[in-house]
Amino acid sequence: MMRWTSRDLRSLGIGLAYLAPSLVLFAAFVFVPLAQTIYLSFFNTRSTGAISTFAGLDHYLELLTSPAFRTGLLATAIFALYTVPIGIALGLVLAVLLNQRLRAINVFRTMMSSTIAISAAVGALIWLLLFNPSLGLLNYVLSRVGIHGPEWLIQPTTAIIAVSITTIWLTLGTNIIVLLSGLQGVPEEIYEAARLDGARGLRMFTRITIPMVSPSLFFLFVVDTVAVLQAFTQIHVMTRGGPVDATRVLVYSIYQDAFQNFQFGFASSQAVILLVLVMGLTLIQFRFVERLVHYQ
Repeated sequence: MMRWTSRDLRSLGIGLAYLAPSLVLFAAFVFVPLAQTIYLSFFNTRSTGAISTFAGLDHYLELLTSPAFRTGLLATAIFALYTVPIGIALGLVLAVLLNQRLRAINVFRTMMSSTIAISAAVGALIWLLLFNPSLGLLNYVLSRVGIHGPEWLIQPTTAIIAVSITTIWLTLGTNIIVLLSGLQGVPEEIYEAARLDGARGLRMFTRITIPMVSPSLFFLFVVDTVAVLQAFTQIHVMTRGGPVDATRVLVYSIYQDAFQNFQFGFASSQAVILLVLVMGLTLIQFRFVERLVHYQ
């Protein structure tokens, strides 16, 4: 049995004292709101947010049978499938190109990773103008090559694509920085040995580059998935959940039910389900996807 000495207790006390501010902030802004959300999901509320009557599991049962909730789940899944794989793949390709030893390469690195300093609201406004069917640059470029550009944010099939493109662009800076740091940690001797063995181009990329940066890829896969499932600003600025609920993902559905319909209990139940989904997906990623990661 381990015995605690006065020195151990003193060290523990000092450690807790250093952690106390962070623990207090974490409790105030994470644990307390989480507990309140879970508690509120079992009650009906007034428009002011005050609790009125006990609902039990009614909100959760209603969600399971709600076509709108299923539509939100589908929109969330499509949004994640569009943005996460493409964003990471594009970031990897650009990071490989930016990892070359060229003159003024730092200028291009700064340009390509600059989206990390742009807020979601500003980025969404930029792409809102680009997607404008009459004045937008995208449709102008398409018209110059003889293609009639769509009304990006009005048609359901293209609205989710437009929001996904915006999200990919917003996350691209972070993806490039993380992957570029991973690439710069790969010893050049490995590539030289592969060249001596006759490896070139695509073979070196698939057999050396991807395995060596797989920890960075896995990190981005987890982080980008969580970020996409929580995406709100670009959807609110560009489509407000439309058209025809095509971009009404779960986070935006929570916002509408809470702050437009004033159904705080019902919105809280959706937030709890979203939390469970995020935790479940993260656990699945660590359980199965991490097996593909090479840490040495």
